[in-house]
Amino acid sequence: MFGSKKSRRTTTLDDLVGRLRPDLTREALGVGPDFPGVAPNPLLSRQARRRNADLRSGVLALGTLVDWREVSSDGIPRVVLMLDVSTAEGITFRGIADETLTITELTRLAAGQVLPVRYRPAVMDHYVALAPDADQAEVQRLADVIAQHGA
Repeated sequence: MFGSKKSRRTTTLDDLVGRLRPDLTREALGVGPDFPGVAPNPLLSRQARRRNADLRSGVLALGTLVDWREVSSDGIPRVVLMLDVSTAEGITFRGIADETLTITELTRLAAGQVLPVRYRPAVMDHYVALAPDADQAEVQRLADVIAQHGA
């Protein structure tokens, strides 16, 4: 009736993120097609809040920082960290941590830095969370186990 009859293509959140932030696409982050994507605002997403709560009690692993992207900086910087994660079971994968950091923590980030992280082995969706509360003795034991897998 009004206007042209163009085919309506459904725009997904992934398409929108890809156009607005090409640095946050699956390809740019180095993850596979099973990665659900970065939530525009994890505080407004029930699924993201639940995932973050699950990750805080997840299994400890070690992540080597590859790169990071700042997502927002309204007061406290929110960054997406890309980490190559190694587990005690000998599994390695590209992990993505969506974290809110202080300015001091942000300035201390360096590629190649090894950080303790937590992941969900039952899900394996590339999401991880930093584990600043991890016991240093447990982190050292984990590093020794991972080094034995590499030898």
